[in-house]
Amino acid sequence: MLAQLRPAIVMIVLFTALTGLAYPLAITGVAQLAFSNHANGSVIERDGKIVGSSLIGQNFTSDRYFHGRPSATSAPDPADASKTIDAPYNAANSAGSNLGPTSQKLVDRVSSAIEAEFAAGRIDMVAADAVTTSGSGLDPNISPQFALAQVPAVAKAGGLNEGRVLALVEEHTEQRFVGLIGEPRVNVLQLNLALDALRPEIISSRRHN
Repeated sequence: MLAQLRPAIVMIVLFTALTGLAYPLAITGVAQLAFSNHANGSVIERDGKIVGSSLIGQNFTSDRYFHGRPSATSAPDPADASKTIDAPYNAANSAGSNLGPTSQKLVDRVSSAIEAEFAAGRIDMVAADAVTTSGSGLDPNISPQFALAQVPAVAKAGGLNEGRVLALVEEHTEQRFVGLIGEPRVNVLQLNLALDALRPEIISSRRHN
């Protein structure tokens, strides 16, 4: 009996050490050395503080910033744990709306979103991602069309030159990988951080004029 159990126990211990310890540690080490930023969540820092991740969208509400794609994520209702409430860009609960093209709720929500964007003067044309949610609810990027449509309102709200804001959008537009994979996109967090960096320049130049 012992002669039969010994090989089994040895194999369990050996493969536990290999697949449960050695392999994960080796992969983690390679990832930290070769792809440190990606392995640590693609975090973005400003003044030594983490302000977000380039992979996770945030809910920007100020007119001075570019807005991201609508989010359908939710969170438990504080008043009733059995229910949920809307919580845009809730990173703890990635989810889409799961509403189909025949859903009246979807039609009503998109229609109200379009009306709200026009009423706020934020856009003069409607890109699909301006009024529809993504599958994750945490999309960090928007289309160049949506970003460009927001330029006039963002420039006006922030007291910035529209041409300079337009240039920022163009600078932060990422093209298809090797010209084939994916779609052109603009990372909203990185673009808004560039806006923040631009404002001190504007203030400084006004003081010297």
